[in-house]
Amino acid sequence: MSATTNPAPASATVTGLNHTHNPAATSWVASANLAGTDFPIQNLPLGIFKPKSASPHDWRAGIAIGSEVLDLPALAATGLLQGLALQAAQAGAADALNPLMALGQPAWQALRHAVFALLSSEASVQAQVQTCLHPQAGAVFNLPAKVGDYTDFYTSIHHATNIGKLFRPDNPLLPNYTWVPIGYHGRCSSLQVSGTDVRRPNGQTLPPGATAPVYGACKRLDWEVELGVFVGTGNALGQPVALDQAEDHVFGICLLNDWSARDIQAWEYQPLGPFLSKNFGTSLSPWVVTMEALAPYRAPLERTNGKWDDLPYLASDANRQQGALDIRLSIGIASEAMRQQGQAAHMLSETSYRHAYWTVAQMVAHHTVNGCNLQPGDMLGSGTLSGPNLSQAGALIELTEGGKNPVNLPDGSQRTFLQDHDEVVMRGWCEAPGAARIGFGECQATILPAIPV
Repeated sequence: MSATTNPAPASATVTGLNHTHNPAATSWVASANLAGTDFPIQNLPLGIFKPKSASPHDWRAGIAIGSEVLDLPALAATGLLQGLALQAAQAGAADALNPLMALGQPAWQALRHAVFALLSSEASVQAQVQTCLHPQAGAVFNLPAKVGDYTDFYTSIHHATNIGKLFRPDNPLLPNYTWVPIGYHGRCSSLQVSGTDVRRPNGQTLPPGATAPVYGACKRLDWEVELGVFVGTGNALGQPVALDQAEDHVFGICLLNDWSARDIQAWEYQPLGPFLSKNFGTSLSPWVVTMEALAPYRAPLERTNGKWDDLPYLASDANRQQGALDIRLSIGIASEAMRQQGQAAHMLSETSYRHAYWTVAQMVAHHTVNGCNLQPGDMLGSGTLSGPNLSQAGALIELTEGGKNPVNLPDGSQRTFLQDHDEVVMRGWCEAPGAARIGFGECQATILPAIPV
């Protein structure tokens, strides 16, 4: 599969770089130094976990390091942390990251820098910190936060154009797209952590040539390659967040797969947009990569249409020069037959968030420009992140051009849309010259048959 784009260089001109981004830094946790690991010491993403042997409600915050997870409440009890770092670790005793998110950027940075020092190969406290480590393989994970509100955006002009051609061939890209970061309100109750199965939904569809709808199982089940942006500190009701301060309110980013029932969507989406075609399930990866960890992978904002006359509240030199993030994303399928043969998921597309038309900061600024108050743990979905080429499609409906061109799997089968018992695996990572490779882990789910009707 060809590379999506040239990566942004990690140089002194990139804002936010500090010693925690040093690509030569290593950890005394040996697995953090292995080539290709998602979780080197330069990453340190956060999530909610518990050991498999723990009681059902014994959730706590942890930080991924190599194949281990660092228990934050246990670390707080060692006496090795002080000040804001200690306060942040103590906030990790909750069953969600919301209390930690609410503390704000100074506390997040203090914790990151303190943990970096404790896990560094140069640290002299290995024995004390070792007691706070748990194997990730021996842990279970929960959603990173209690999401009070979830807004799904539509930031990829390539996806919007491709979908528009299928749904509105004569008018694929509506005129407001290049002026307004489009979004709709998602469903929080059906957010689920990676590893949770997704059941094929039932609903109304309008068969080709029919004049009345039928009720039954979705026949055009699809994935959507997205990112989830977690709000950290919120804003007061009535107080917009300025574009160049927007990322101060962002805690971090995870992988997001917004499952979509395309046949249900086609029948229901006018005039108010998606409803039952989206709210039956949305999968999130367990690890949240902080904005500080993503600093080396910033990139200029891309606008293939050459349009740069955004309204003033959505425009700044800083956002244009470094508002994009080169987060690479891939997604694929492991059929039931493939898994029985021990085969891994076959990756079908690869894209990058740097192709998005709207940035993280623009999403936050637009969401709050009317005075809407965001709160710790709120989530903004990026929308499907397709690139400019078909191999970079973020959804099967694009990759198969509406189901007309099936994709081939290694077991000899073909797919236009997802079949029952397909396992879908999404991965994310960042790499750039002069920077360590970091990853997001994976977002995985298996499709269960619909409930019989």
